[in-house]
Amino acid sequence: MTRAKEPESCIRLLPDTIIDKIAAGEAIERPASVVKELLDNSIDAGADHIELIIEQSGRTLIQVIDNGCGMSEIDLERCFIRHATSKIQALDDLFAIRTMGFRGEAMSSISSISQVEAKSKLHDHDAGWMLRLHGGELKQKSPVASKKGTQITVRNLFFNVPARRQFLKTDATEFRHILKTVQHAAISHSEIAFTFISDADTVYQLPSQSLNERIVSMFGKRYKASLIPFNEQTSYVSVHGIAGDPKLSKKSRGEQFLFVNGRPFQHRYLMHVLLSLYDNWTHANEYPFFILFIEIKPDKIDINVHPAKSEIKFEDERSVIQLGVSVMKRALNEYLHVPVIPIESTSEDAGFNPKQSQEIVDEQYPFEVKAEGLSFLKANNPVNILSGQGGEIARQLYANKPWEQRIQTTMVEDDGDRFTNGFYWQLHASYIVTQTRTGLCLIDQYYAHKRILFEKTLKAADLALPSTQQLLFSQQIDLSASDYTLLKEIHPLIQKIGFSVSLLSGYSILIDGVPSDIAKGDEAGMINDVLQTYRELDKVVSFDARERLALAFATRAAVQKGRKLKHEQMEALVDELFACDEPYYDPLKNPTILFMSLSEIQKRFR
Repeated sequence: MTRAKEPESCIRLLPDTIIDKIAAGEAIERPASVVKELLDNSIDAGADHIELIIEQSGRTLIQVIDNGCGMSEIDLERCFIRHATSKIQALDDLFAIRTMGFRGEAMSSISSISQVEAKSKLHDHDAGWMLRLHGGELKQKSPVASKKGTQITVRNLFFNVPARRQFLKTDATEFRHILKTVQHAAISHSEIAFTFISDADTVYQLPSQSLNERIVSMFGKRYKASLIPFNEQTSYVSVHGIAGDPKLSKKSRGEQFLFVNGRPFQHRYLMHVLLSLYDNWTHANEYPFFILFIEIKPDKIDINVHPAKSEIKFEDERSVIQLGVSVMKRALNEYLHVPVIPIESTSEDAGFNPKQSQEIVDEQYPFEVKAEGLSFLKANNPVNILSGQGGEIARQLYANKPWEQRIQTTMVEDDGDRFTNGFYWQLHASYIVTQTRTGLCLIDQYYAHKRILFEKTLKAADLALPSTQQLLFSQQIDLSASDYTLLKEIHPLIQKIGFSVSLLSGYSILIDGVPSDIAKGDEAGMINDVLQTYRELDKVVSFDARERLALAFATRAAVQKGRKLKHEQMEALVDELFACDEPYYDPLKNPTILFMSLSEIQKRFR
């Protein structure tokens, strides 16, 4: 008998070039990943000054220059070999890691998907060495005159992995990721001086300074008097950090920082609990500023969970979280003068928010009804009402009858404010109620006004005919580096929707005018909120920049729920809603209008 021929194996050993690219895909996701690895190496090298230079948000150039210990000829070449590292030597070293890097993968991964030039010089040597690598292949090695320390230049990231390059986000998005990476490094090592230059513009010029000084330098002068320090130490773990005054809260995430032994990390539950500490002083979807440092013995944590090293497992997670939360909570309560003695709330007090209460009684409305009808359509012009896509609804409301024949009701008493309600009622200071020919109509005042402002803003931007009200006195405000960079990017668009803003040096801007649809008085807050909302919308909607900016403005400027409206304001808002092209939904497809027919109402009384 002849022996059957064994089938040929379909499993092949991959060549090193492909292995390197696969490994690079795990360690290097975007330009910010390169920045993080290079900054970590500079910090581990003991540098007291680090300079970062990028072009096109890291696509074409990422350069990190430090004055650390430098590398010898042999070490410089070995650092680009996979799994070559000076950070660990034995298995036990994994449980005593104090350095930022330790795997020995980063430099090999970076060089395999880019063009790299590396220069380094030891402090006690007269000359340094230079390497050039192209796609992981060594092209040149030579001595070079160099400053003490190390200089790594990365060009044309992902040049040989076009699929990965194709899936990079916009320059603005990639820049924000890089900025976040720099912020992590600068906050956790405030003793190190940092310089950050993007496309020849200096983003950060940070000297060696205290943590409080570093925060003010990075995020703005208004943080100076609004920082709440906290500190607690036990035999097992110590925590310290800075909590921000609730007034520093923003509409988008990004200014919440968690560190373990100087290493930034992510922890959903801990972040959720810390955010909840501010619930009594902030609105929904507002995010406070805080920094939490956790110092713990290295053998009590595991940082080797993910290639990005952003996930950390604790030996006793519960104790760490409890201490961090309790210390920060105590600091907030002392700062905000919260009584220590717990008071049992009654059913009437449950869920009471003094901030919301103030909104309800505040008579300053975010929009104005002007006599000339410039802000809203004239309430006595049914032709305008019936002209838009909302004409069908309008005809139901007005039953094709002359305006004068609307049903008039008696005077309505509401919290002591007497007003004549000729056709509209306000329910819980959030919904406008009116009758139709066939039933009842409820209008969400916030969603409705957001739809109105969204369409008006888009039309103003398209026609380049913004309606701007000039300020009596110009306002100069300081922005954070990230906000200033974002405003610079969308500056032409924000001018088109009615803002008159000049860009100054040092992350400052000058506001001369604002859109006519908003009330004067909080121009700085309006700009800040629009920027934060615009940034957040980038993650949740697929609008273009023009639509996203219009939505950000409408979201911020629209009349909020909980705000009382006068009868003429309700009337004007409803009229202009029905003149919109799409009155049924707000820009995010939330319904603006709900109907209940008479037959449906009658059924509920049977």
